[in-house]
Amino acid sequence: MKVDVIIPALDEAAAIGWVLRAVPRPPVRQVIVVDNGSADATAAVARAAGGRVVCEARRGYGSACLAGMRALPADTDIVVFLDADGSDEIDRLPALIAPIAAGRADLVVGARLAAGGEPGALAPQQRWGNALAATWLRLGYGLAATDLGPFRAIRRSALDTLGMRDRGYGWTVEMQIRAARAGLRYLEVPVRSCRRRGGTSKVSGTLRGTVGASVKILALLARHGLPPWGP
Repeated sequence: MKVDVIIPALDEAAAIGWVLRAVPRPPVRQVIVVDNGSADATAAVARAAGGRVVCEARRGYGSACLAGMRALPADTDIVVFLDADGSDEIDRLPALIAPIAAGRADLVVGARLAAGGEPGALAPQQRWGNALAATWLRLGYGLAATDLGPFRAIRRSALDTLGMRDRGYGWTVEMQIRAARAGLRYLEVPVRSCRRRGGTSKVSGTLRGTVGASVKILALLARHGLPPWGP
């Protein structure tokens, strides 16, 4: 199956080269790096490391992911999303795509909370927020979720039917909500959370990012019409 990777990136020149070199080829065919308005050399470093660079001036994690989707070749079978800051256990990429390639899943999320990871790789507010949102997803939407990890793989045909819209912090949870409502087959694969390889978290690294992500995620959960205590 043809596997392509999308990496949203904003000012990640220090990490993006390492991340691209860590992506296993095969099974990955190409890596699309979406430069989300970087002020540093992110785009140049990504190109030098073999990435295909797409520019998206509208800021936001979701905006970058949507731009990456638009740049996918027509024959892509599986899409993998991962972060540019080096915090994902990229060696586990084959484990994420295997259930999809075998026809057992449509969406596979790398669950960091189940596998642990390097000390300090996940901030306390990330652990608390992910646990709260995952509980809401399980009880309110029937999705067997434990994490909102950005490292995930999805069948291209399923992704195209979800109608993804969020342009900011709510992208990951929106995908899981829409997957549950669409009846997609959902699995999680344990992945270790790693310390960032020279990159900077745009969410947990700042108070503004943490608060903004928390508010957006809770708003999306509420907006989709099911209470946290179940249907």
